[in-house]
Amino acid sequence: MRLRELGEQALLDWIRRRAGRKRTKGLLLGIGDDAAVLRVGTGKKKALATSDMMLEGVHFDLCCQTPYQLGFKLVSVNVSDIYAMGGQPRFAFFEIGAPSDTPVEFTKQIFEGVFDALDLYKAVLAGGDVCASRSGLVLNMSVIGEGEKIIKRSGARVGDSLYVTGPLGDSACGLALMKKIGKPVNIEKKGKINEPLPWEVMKPLLERHLMPFVKRKKPPQRATAMMDISDGLLIDAIRLCKESAVGVKIYEAGIPVSPQMREAARFLGADALMLAKTGGEDYELLYTAAGTKAGGTLIGEIIESGYYIAGPSGAVRKFRSGGYEHFSGT
Repeated sequence: MRLRELGEQALLDWIRRRAGRKRTKGLLLGIGDDAAVLRVGTGKKKALATSDMMLEGVHFDLCCQTPYQLGFKLVSVNVSDIYAMGGQPRFAFFEIGAPSDTPVEFTKQIFEGVFDALDLYKAVLAGGDVCASRSGLVLNMSVIGEGEKIIKRSGARVGDSLYVTGPLGDSACGLALMKKIGKPVNIEKKGKINEPLPWEVMKPLLERHLMPFVKRKKPPQRATAMMDISDGLLIDAIRLCKESAVGVKIYEAGIPVSPQMREAARFLGADALMLAKTGGEDYELLYTAAGTKAGGTLIGEIIESGYYIAGPSGAVRKFRSGGYEHFSGT
């Protein structure tokens, strides 16, 4: 059955029934009215809101990704933004634009990915919209969360150290592997392949790109600025510094790289360190704090101005933003 045969109202009715399986005290009125009614935060807690869009041909390729993976990833992308502010996600609003000849089961699998990811992050679907698209699949999600101590990008100070919470470049390497494989890998159904590399090498890299699960990693109480790495370490470090009106020196030798990524990059003929510096969608936290022992991996220091990288030999050079930017052609 296709969406044009099912119709908008029947799809909305299914979504409402599926969403109704999950209850929370904070959702006073959910899907079915003109707007959701939410209770967000108590006492000193503040509300947080974020939104992200995924477009076919820009953010994903249906020849290589399953609909379930798309729904799951869209939730994780938004949750990462809430975590990056020191908050916890509570409610999600999901909009989908799909061609009328899209199979109904395909559409439902997108929603199943959304629902399962929201369950993992302890959040619920509170509303959204569906419409027909004339130019491919369009997905958008907004998430509302709450937090008590909000950590912004603008608090970095000269003398602070720069940290990252985990290895970088895995997602970019996973994307390169996905293109090499050229077909969907059903990780969510325990799918397994052993080409072109052993599964134990490929699995964490493919998961990082196709179905990232963002762990809530708490930076130290003295963290001064924070953001998630979505477009690449170099470009996001510059964004953080611009908001704080400071500069940065990154220690190239300190950038963490997983052994799986290093092996896969070697097979692909790619530079593992370059992937770690410029690859996007890792969704690790980049933060600053006073001192050199503040959790995470120490990768640099905040300076008065300029953007520099210190190589393994100690030679220092300037760097420009390296990573993904919409409308730039990169």
